[in-house]
Amino acid sequence: MFTFLLVVQAIIATCLVTVILMQRSEGGGLGMGGSPSGFMSARGAADFLTRSTTVLATVFVMLSIALAVLASVKRAPSQIDTSLAKQGGAPLEQQAPAAPANGDPLAGAAQSVGQAPPQGAANGAVPLAQ
Repeated sequence: MFTFLLVVQAIIATCLVTVILMQRSEGGGLGMGGSPSGFMSARGAADFLTRSTTVLATVFVMLSIALAVLASVKRAPSQIDTSLAKQGGAPLEQQAPAAPANGDPLAGAAQSVGQAPPQGAANGAVPLAQ
């Protein structure tokens, strides 16, 4: 059913694009000449194209809503997955390393993991190569 409606949706979309592209921006419709009265006059063609655009657009929107409802019902889970639910208890909190007295915030982090802080110049400049 879903595949059938999807194919119908594609056909309606193609027809809608075709009908829209056939319309002239000035309202002439198809650009066909002919008798001033009747179905295929410029006004008659414009009225036909306007009505067919309205009908096709309405059917397209309604079919889109129906397909969305079908897709949500068809693919809805039968039960809620609780495997990732919180097992209780708060997560362990990590303490941030304290900044050293010399004012370098990264030196405290380096010391906390067992590395020595980089030795810079006395004015706080970072050495380029060691």
